[in-house]
Amino acid sequence: MATLPSTSTSTGTNARGPGLSHTIAAELKKLVYSGEFMPGERLNEAALALRMGTSRGPIREAIKVLAGLGIVTAVPNKGVFVRQLSLREMLEIYELRALVFGYAAERACEHLAEGHRKRFEQLLGAMDQACDAGDGTLYYELNLQFHELILLLSGNQRARQAYDDYVKELHLVRRRYFDAPGNMRRSNVEHRAIFDAMVAANPGKARVAAERHVQAGRVRLLSGFEAPPAP
Repeated sequence: MATLPSTSTSTGTNARGPGLSHTIAAELKKLVYSGEFMPGERLNEAALALRMGTSRGPIREAIKVLAGLGIVTAVPNKGVFVRQLSLREMLEIYELRALVFGYAAERACEHLAEGHRKRFEQLLGAMDQACDAGDGTLYYELNLQFHELILLLSGNQRARQAYDDYVKELHLVRRRYFDAPGNMRRSNVEHRAIFDAMVAANPGKARVAAERHVQAGRVRLLSGFEAPPAP
């Protein structure tokens, strides 16, 4: 198991209540996304509590937060493990994501107001800045907000929930591919194509742009799997 950094200052272990468990969850999420905790690795509550300098209660609550995000999964009588997906599962989820996201972008054209346009422009600009800074973590979070806004504007709660479930399942494999500046820039060009189609009130074009964006992400994912390991 990866060694956790000292948390006397980083997680504020003197704190109590929900704030502590969410702080620990954020720290654990970073470790998973960075690869320090690998897919399939078991998380030991007692060991984590010892290294975090806290009781097992906040650790247990933090793990529940991660489970809700689809980052870890509980196996009865065995423990909690970092989520692991097969390549086939990932590709199947991408196919469904493309369909739901295309539908959402098409429907969002009907509900796009001036306030939404400004928010999209803010997100696109912030993602450009994240590209310039090479900040994959910030880009990833902004990317999630961009997609979530489109799903919200679709006006379809079931589509939104289904898409959220797909995103949760793919967090672990998607996150690390946003560290490449070229991937981030290509992704944001695709975002702008979706936004432009929505502003032009062209539902068909918005659907196609959104589906192509998810399919392009699938290609970027596969290229990462096919890349030779670093020496």
